[in-house]
Amino acid sequence: MDDESGMQGNDTQYTLTDGRERPSRRRLVIGIVVVALIAVAAVAYFMRGGNAEPVLTPMKGGGQQVPTVTVAVPGRSAVATVVTGNGTIAARREMPVGVAGEGGMVTRVLVEPGSWVRQGQVLATVDRSVQTQTAGSLAAQVNVAQADAELAKAELDRARQLVDRGFISKADVQRREATLAQTNARVRVAQAQLSETRARNQRLDIRAPAEGLVLTRGVEPGQIVSSGSGQLFRIAMGGQMEMRTQLSEGDLAHVRTGMVGRVTPVGSTEAFTGEIWQVSPIIDPQSRQGIARIALRYNPALRPGGFAAASIDVGGVQAPLLPESAVLSDGKGNFVYIVDRANKAVRRAVTVGEVSDAGVSVASGLDGTERVVLSAGAFLNEGQVVKPQLQTLRPRN
Repeated sequence: MDDESGMQGNDTQYTLTDGRERPSRRRLVIGIVVVALIAVAAVAYFMRGGNAEPVLTPMKGGGQQVPTVTVAVPGRSAVATVVTGNGTIAARREMPVGVAGEGGMVTRVLVEPGSWVRQGQVLATVDRSVQTQTAGSLAAQVNVAQADAELAKAELDRARQLVDRGFISKADVQRREATLAQTNARVRVAQAQLSETRARNQRLDIRAPAEGLVLTRGVEPGQIVSSGSGQLFRIAMGGQMEMRTQLSEGDLAHVRTGMVGRVTPVGSTEAFTGEIWQVSPIIDPQSRQGIARIALRYNPALRPGGFAAASIDVGGVQAPLLPESAVLSDGKGNFVYIVDRANKAVRRAVTVGEVSDAGVSVASGLDGTERVVLSAGAFLNEGQVVKPQLQTLRPRN
């Protein structure tokens, strides 16, 4: 009996314990499932970007849910029209410098690429030892001719005094006058020959034709140069630079001289402001492009031959300006969704104009008075009823 009572007591305790543990275990499982569902929902929300999808608002009476979408009336804003292109930097007025005289052996080169030179400054000298001796000989001839002229003048003065006394005839005086004229002429000839030689010697020096920046140097000491040696130096007159930007035929039609252009060399974040000074009168028949030349002031960062990008402000228009999220695209082209008076989503085809940090301008398709869906347009369908939430667009600087 005692054993049976003990067994019954144990059975009763097992039954009570099992009955108490089942509800507790069920609640634990349900709690875990609820937490997992909340975590999945949170992850899905953040992966969608918060408001990427329209918020579904339940209708009264348990009907179909209506999505809430953010809309805005863009109006019309001033949108600058910018033409962009690429090209190379070059000297605006490049001057090749060669041998102007008879040439010879180069003795010294006085400048390097990047040097700033004055007009007439000596860039290189040529050996003139022979020419110097020639100039010295001619200078001596000038002195001889001058001495003969002085002697002839003195004899003429004495002859004029003696003719009054009757010691010589007037014919002797006339001959002495002729002799003086001849000696004076020989002086002038000798002086002209000396001046010519000195001028030739001066031309042996290779000089800068104008003030500017030395771009290249193509001569070294000991080199024999002549008038056929070609260019020995290249100089940018006044250091003025330009960018020769390649533009399409359509863009070139909007560019005029005097417009402002901004040039950014490759590898630099600094933009240099210049002015369009020439627009190509022809179009390349192969590439269908033309050249616009932007004048730039001298700056060490502007290196001739370098590649750069240019943007030219060609004017502005009044157009609706939307954030990029509002403009969608598919196989039929660009479009936006607008909300009509019945709060239905209507697809509207648009033509995109300028795209900038401020947003996307709409060249055609909108007049600015429509309620345009700013986001979540990809989740809408044509004719779908929505709940619009109006938002004011703030212009960006």
